[in-house]
Amino acid sequence: MISGNDLRPGTKILLDGTVYQVLEYQHHKPGKGSAMVRTKLKNLRTGSTVDRTFRPEEKIALAEIEERSMQFLYRQEDLFHFMDTSTYEQISLNSSQLGNAIHYVKEGAAINIQFHGEEPVEVVLPIFVELKVTKTDPGVRGDTASGGSKPATLETGRVIQVPLFINEGDVVKVDTRTGAYVERG
Repeated sequence: MISGNDLRPGTKILLDGTVYQVLEYQHHKPGKGSAMVRTKLKNLRTGSTVDRTFRPEEKIALAEIEERSMQFLYRQEDLFHFMDTSTYEQISLNSSQLGNAIHYVKEGAAINIQFHGEEPVEVVLPIFVELKVTKTDPGVRGDTASGGSKPATLETGRVIQVPLFINEGDVVKVDTRTGAYVERG
């Protein structure tokens, strides 16, 4: 249990049997009355967000989260199949459960998945991933009208802007937080 004052972005709490992640936190003291803590919470089961206000002294249950290392095996239409690297148990997640991670996981890659009990609640990506460029137009020397970048399709299907010197078959490092090109791998 933690108090409303101890909530911070990223904290995972349990409300009415559902796991929520604190996205935003603001301590508010109106001119009259007692202080309150305003939060924006993300339901980790459905992905929806809600605004919720707590009293600073209110006790809130922390969600018990376990992080497991999983290997991405393969994709079958909308299902992504993973295997726990320690128990070899397999789970399947749909694209809505993966969220933005679908653009950065490739077959054989190891990622961490957070569980509440036996329910997967969040995919934790590394900050940077290296992905192969599968399609891009050749860069034309001296063409800087487009800012010196061009679109490139990665092996996961994600399209990002890369410098003109990147060619098909190159491996590039991508920041998973922003989706931006970082450097050639």
